[in-house]
Amino acid sequence: GDLRSVLITSVLNLERLELDLFRCVGAPGRGDRAAPAAAPLTARLFGGQIVGQALVAAARAVSRDEQVHSLHCYFVRAGDPKVPVLYEVERTRTGRSFSVRSVKAIQHGKPIFTCQASFQLSQGSPVQHQFTMPTVPPPEELLTQEELIQKFLQNPNLADRYRKHLNKIQAEDVPIDIKPVNPPDIFSLEPQEPKQLFWVRARGYIGETDMKVHCCVAAYISDYAFLGTTLLPHRQYHIKFMVSLDHSMWFHAPFRADHWMLYECESPWAGGCRGLVQGRLWRRDGVLAVTCAQEGVIRVEQTPTQSKL
Repeated sequence: GDLRSVLITSVLNLERLELDLFRCVGAPGRGDRAAPAAAPLTARLFGGQIVGQALVAAARAVSRDEQVHSLHCYFVRAGDPKVPVLYEVERTRTGRSFSVRSVKAIQHGKPIFTCQASFQLSQGSPVQHQFTMPTVPPPEELLTQEELIQKFLQNPNLADRYRKHLNKIQAEDVPIDIKPVNPPDIFSLEPQEPKQLFWVRARGYIGETDMKVHCCVAAYISDYAFLGTTLLPHRQYHIKFMVSLDHSMWFHAPFRADHWMLYECESPWAGGCRGLVQGRLWRRDGVLAVTCAQEGVIRVEQTPTQSKL
């Protein structure tokens, strides 16, 4: 069979209609995803897919030598998973060291998403530093999300509504391998610190290619379970609505999106029906590859829910 990542062959594959106009050709993604049983699946397009496809479009409007270093996005309307998305690129600026491309994602004649991506030609500098990568077990010692869900489903006391929810997650073909470092106990409603760590990588083979390809895949991966970090101290509430408002990324060092990377997520603040989450993607050798930030709308039922058992 084809060992190439479906993220490259389908999900992030765009058809060029005009010089700077593109259309997605892969199957649309469905639903903003949170940690297992943290929030209901929705009928909206997955935000990470829109971010990744928009970056693909922007990357096709710069030279091969330029690499993306930052991306700033706003989600302005819910994406419709039943129709293709058009991506319109504006070549805002092309400089000697930096170039900026603006992208508008369109459905039903209206923008659903806007972003600006900045690209840079490689430059050396003696000014360098980074945080230290957290010390965690390697991915080989941890269970995948699918294996964890299977363990939850084996509990005979699991309430039917949560069993149905977990079965729905299990049935979806997510093109990412995920191994949580400290998976939350879905049977407990006790508040937890708004931090989580998990190993992530694209399923399938991407290989040595233009670094922009791996950045587009990382953009897709970065939105998975990201905003769900904000919910960990508030697990006693039933989530009615959760959707991303904006998403920013900064790319620091080369990486392979089809190799294991540690995703370190934390939520420093929530309030006013919004939550803020920050993330860092680390290479296995301790190099900080990507930094992410996102704010989203989170609405809950005011009455705390009962135990899931």
